[in-house]
Amino acid sequence: MTDHLRQARVTAYREGIHAVESALAGATDRELDARPAPGKWTAREIVHHLADSEMTAAIRLRRLIAEDRPNVGAYDERIYAERLHYNRPIESSFQAFRFARESTADLLDRLTPAEWSRAGVHPEHGPYSVDHWLEIYAKHAHNHAAQITRARRSAGHGQ
Repeated sequence: MTDHLRQARVTAYREGIHAVESALAGATDRELDARPAPGKWTAREIVHHLADSEMTAAIRLRRLIAEDRPNVGAYDERIYAERLHYNRPIESSFQAFRFARESTADLLDRLTPAEWSRAGVHPEHGPYSVDHWLEIYAKHAHNHAAQITRARRSAGHGQ
């Protein structure tokens, strides 16, 4: 990965906080709980997913940097959504997402070339490098911000 592309992804990663915050601005409980289609997540569920995902991602990155060829582990996001009470208020989950991401972005800003080249193994994806981690998470929050916006809009359709 070029330094330019890497820096663009770090910037996108950092800006993901603002994308989600903007997507949630002024949300009502009705909008947070609108299900855009059967089997699709509500905005509320997405925020809790973002917190769980971001905390998992933060640990994965730290393990990639600190440990030699770690198994970074997988988790079943659907089971988390079913068992971790995703119907609860979103404020603390949004803050968990925000602070995990801010702390991780600060870490990304300090990585050396040797640290960028570190890698481990993901049980579902095989070899898993720091750059691969960044490729995934640079867009993750942005994708979910768009999903939040779509879910909130569905509240206007009586669903």
